[in-house]
Amino acid sequence: MDEDFRSLADRVRDESGGSAACERLIATEDPEELAEVLVARERPLWAREIAAFRLGCAGDRRSFEALVLLLNHRDPERCVSASYALTRLADPRTPRAAAALATNGLRTAYALHPVRLLTALRAPESVPALITTLRGLLAPDEPHWRVALACVEGLGLLGDGRARTVLEAARDHPRLGAAAGEALRALA
Repeated sequence: MDEDFRSLADRVRDESGGSAACERLIATEDPEELAEVLVARERPLWAREIAAFRLGCAGDRRSFEALVLLLNHRDPERCVSASYALTRLADPRTPRAAAALATNGLRTAYALHPVRLLTALRAPESVPALITTLRGLLAPDEPHWRVALACVEGLGLLGDGRARTVLEAARDHPRLGAAAGEALRALA
């Protein structure tokens, strides 16, 4: 059991109240049993999360929809687990889904992990989505400045010249200035 799965298992054990069903999902090696959890009615969220995570890490694309829903969850720990599994799943739909979540202005509060996932994926959708998201977050009193900072850092790591204009605008932002300057240097 790797560290990421151990962390998920510890969290859902607490959430499930230490149920036998939880222990079974953690221990099973049967992908069909895990896939059944994703489509069964009235299964708790922790059960769906275990199943989606395990299937995603195993490269089973049946987990894709559940992982995308978890990537956009209000609980950051669920987002981290989903992002980890989506990276390992390597489904070609992942960059488009992450870009849609990152650029959805109504869900900006939950965009941090989709932004980080886009950076990790280095997909063709990554730079345009990060630019679009950052452009909408440059007001000085923006409450979602952490999402904006993740965009700036991601654009610096991706090193794409298309980001120059938005990074120059971010340089004047009180919380983004230093990171934007560093990202601009990475573009040079």
